Amino acid sequence: TTEIYTLSLHDALPISLAGVTAIESAGVKIPWRAGRVDEGQEAVAPNGRLPDASKGNDPQKTAAALRFDVFYRMGFDDKEIVALSGAHALGRCHPDASGYSGPWTPTPYTLNNGYFNLLLSLPWTVKEWSGPMQFEDPSGKLMMLPSDLVLIQDAKFRKHVVAYSKDNAAFVKDFSVAFQKLEELGTKGLKAVPI
Repeated sequence: TTEIYTLSLHDALPISLAGVTAIESAGVKIPWRAGRVDEGQEAVAPNGRLPDASKGNDPQKTAAALRFDVFYRMGFDDKEIVALSGAHALGRCHPDASGYSGPWTPTPYTLNNGYFNLLLSLPWTVKEWSGPMQFEDPSGKLMMLPSDLVLIQDAKFRKHVVAYSKDNAAFVKDFSVAFQKLEELGTKGLKAVPI
């Protein structure tokens, strides 16, 4: 039998489907289920729903903010936090949007474990500039946020960074599961739809 799903204008179809489609174009398949309704929700996540890039010069405060302020309260563990942070392999920061500047990797259109390899293999130094504290590689072409570096400064996070740096397939698998969990957070009765 063929089922036809009718989605109302209030379904989060454009956002959630666009997200999984964009990630698929970057090389990772994410299962998608229809039926998420976010009527009355803001289009931009309110403060406190996304992790802060920095809690000042204190890696322990930044790690605690990742864990307790954002991800633990949504049901994610340290491994899932690191897996989701791997999305920084994609894209770049723009000063006019976030205050930060530059790409995390030299391949900002490909989602793979290169982000983790770069975190571990390059020396990251504080960038001298007028913007917020961020780090740069020796070439000055790549950047990391304080919340990226905390993933290798905190022993509980670091073990997952090391594991993903050695095993792209494990990263892709875990990222896919964690991203789907994030997309479907707080929903019920979703319907599987092949895309």
